[in-house]
Amino acid sequence: MDKLPTVTTVVLNWNGLADTRECLQSLRSTDYPANRIVLVDNGSREDEASVLASEFGDFLEVIRLPENEGFAGGMNAGIRRALELGTDYVLLLNNDTIVDPSFLRGLVDGVSDLKDLAAANPKAYFYGRPRTIYSTGGAVSLWRGVARQIGRGQIDTGQFDKRARREYADGMCLLIPTAAIRKVGLLDEEYFAYWEETDWCLRARDMGLRCYFIPNSRIWHKAERSQAPSAKFHYLYRRNALLFVRKRGTGLQVATTIAAQALFYAPLYFLRHPTKIARVAAEFRALVWHSRNRPKERPLV
Repeated sequence: MDKLPTVTTVVLNWNGLADTRECLQSLRSTDYPANRIVLVDNGSREDEASVLASEFGDFLEVIRLPENEGFAGGMNAGIRRALELGTDYVLLLNNDTIVDPSFLRGLVDGVSDLKDLAAANPKAYFYGRPRTIYSTGGAVSLWRGVARQIGRGQIDTGQFDKRARREYADGMCLLIPTAAIRKVGLLDEEYFAYWEETDWCLRARDMGLRCYFIPNSRIWHKAERSQAPSAKFHYLYRRNALLFVRKRGTGLQVATTIAAQALFYAPLYFLRHPTKIARVAAEFRALVWHSRNRPKERPLV
């Protein structure tokens, strides 16, 4: 065990007791002994932190936040604790995932020779369709303000069985060397939720670090249970897509993103989903936010 790189896994819980319990049960079955678990409760309505501490207190530490700090703020609390404790890697893991027993060993072994590592993610499948790929990492365009998960929806036939570089690593399961965190900084809390990991990965790229997909590591994500995203999701996602381009792109890229979203992506979406017209209000609120707010220049460090 002393020869293994140490990992601190941060799991964020917010009113998700059943999912978090299943996630932690799968983590308990992993075969990587040099892994410490930090559970951050993000201001859940009920005292879910105490329930989870009583069930899993033998192998995790619980941090209780008084209110919901968003994905970025909650994960940052766990990252700070991981740095205090001392660790070689920090693993950010969504609570609605289930992991393969050897997933962490596969991740750590898969990045051991990478000198330019910013972050890495495993091969992720849909929980309800266990051989259908959810993500192998992603690509992003500052010219259009869009990000896509490579391989999403494909049946796994071995087409993604080689390690590969990605423009960003998917935030549902993100292995980051401690050295990269100290160099790049924490997640930018202005995003609150969505796009924060993409932002972090591009900040890392600007510093000469790279993201990778590691095929010999597998997890399953309960993504399909949210088939009707809320107005808050649409608002935050669109606000943050534009925020990302304003922070990381040029003025010309901001202009092309607005044009692409208004003249192509939005009409195409409503042609395909004519009953989703209520989404317009949330998208409009996102534009209003940008008309009134200037993005913060620097994220937390």
